[in-house]
Amino acid sequence: MEKTSFQQQVVADPTAIGLFGLAMVTLVASTQKLGWTDGTSLIVPWAIFLGACAQIYASILDSKKNNVFGTTAFGGYGFFWLGVAMTWLIQHGLFGESMMQGADLNQLGFAYVGYLIFTLFMTVGAMGVNKNLFIIFVLIDGLFLGLAMSTLAGSHFGHMLAGICELLISLFSFYGSAAAVLNGHYKKQVLNVGKPFGPFIEG
Repeated sequence: MEKTSFQQQVVADPTAIGLFGLAMVTLVASTQKLGWTDGTSLIVPWAIFLGACAQIYASILDSKKNNVFGTTAFGGYGFFWLGVAMTWLIQHGLFGESMMQGADLNQLGFAYVGYLIFTLFMTVGAMGVNKNLFIIFVLIDGLFLGLAMSTLAGSHFGHMLAGICELLISLFSFYGSAAAVLNGHYKKQVLNVGKPFGPFIEG
């Protein structure tokens, strides 16, 4: 019987584009939470195309590299930003008065709780990648904690916590994206992201 040969597909590391998408959307979104800008209308395009599409694209490429962590992380947060964009569109009345008036913010709050749970175990996984990514995930934990507090309890502290964490997520994500591009391009360490660490790292 003739054996079928399979050719492995070479796929570029999608970390840079995924982190760039995260950096851009959190930068723009954080300005509204911190009171530097008003409204969410012009955050929607960045949520859809950078927060969602760029990260989902990175997720698909990571799946081809058999990277379960990267696939899950970029996919999970990419679809989160699609959900956020849809939420804002509902609040702006795109889908009619009935949906806008029938929106219960507590449901959004529980979605934030769910993403906090997701991010907590993904934070453990990030320890096995690098320290910069671990910091990003710790900040995402703070973001979802703040969002849940703000939405479910009307906490001003939670709102500010979310805004500060989101801005810091953007800065560390820009750094991580730059490191992925430059380190890969020059085949040497141009920017240090820190070695993996934690109880599950051997040696």
